[in-house]
Amino acid sequence: MRTVFILMAQYDGLAVVPTDRVVADYFPHLTRMKFLRKISAGEIKLPVVRSDPKSQKSARGISIQDLANYLDERRSAAVKEMEALTR
Repeated sequence: MRTVFILMAQYDGLAVVPTDRVVADYFPHLTRMKFLRKISAGEIKLPVVRSDPKSQKSARGISIQDLANYLDERRSAAVKEMEALTR
């Protein structure tokens, strides 16, 4: 099953998930601000979508497709690591 379809079900078909929900579900060890700082620093490779690109206070979210790609990449890295450890 494709990750994007699972996320669509989880987030009731939202195309862009608010950062608060992404942090709560997938990065509970981080605060929202720490999460956004890590994205800005390139430590977490997820593009942030702003509802109004000209406003600093606009709502921010993560595209469901970008989140699915990120989770799939993390899974692939984990599989490679497991295979390297079990050889």
